[in-house]
Amino acid sequence: MSGGRLPPTPAQTVGPFFPPLLAPAALSDLTRRRPDAPPARGEPVRLTGRVLQEGGGPVANFVVEIWQADCDGRFDHPADRGNAPADRNFAFWGRAATDGDGRYAFRTIKPGPVAAAEGGFAAPHIAVTLLGSGLMRRLVTRVYFPDEPRNEADPLLRSIADASLRQRLIARRVADPEAPPGTLSLAFDIVLRGEAETPFLAD
Repeated sequence: MSGGRLPPTPAQTVGPFFPPLLAPAALSDLTRRRPDAPPARGEPVRLTGRVLQEGGGPVANFVVEIWQADCDGRFDHPADRGNAPADRNFAFWGRAATDGDGRYAFRTIKPGPVAAAEGGFAAPHIAVTLLGSGLMRRLVTRVYFPDEPRNEADPLLRSIADASLRQRLIARRVADPEAPPGTLSLAFDIVLRGEAETPFLAD
């Protein structure tokens, strides 16, 4: 277009974009390596929640990944060389995609406390990574357990001066009709931005 003003480039949503097959249902169950395999040791947990925009609108087709220790606080990793072997029946990592209402769900177990980089032990927690359209980089946060005595001494929680922000990293107990008997049912909503934004960590 010679001698004139160029029209503005149309706005585009930033990728990546994930097909639903990237998060099959089997990946959201960390309690078994395979459907026919023995179950992992530990207290069973069903973790559900929603990924939300500022203002509370749902975020669909986001990939939510979790990574955690087994019930003894061990990871299935060569760098974790404690005396106790890791639970080989536990999957340690899982993935789920949010539905049209922004909901996700995992089956897992309550992890044990793990050694913290800052010294001492971190309270039982689940690491969470989010990937989706509109994000320039992945987002990382943690889920802590309610009524957990070790939360008071957890180095990361103690580093957050605002008590209301610390509370946003602690899941809440819920009544979940889809949870099997004896399962600890927890909900953890993730807000991407705004006044109610979930605290995110440097990755």
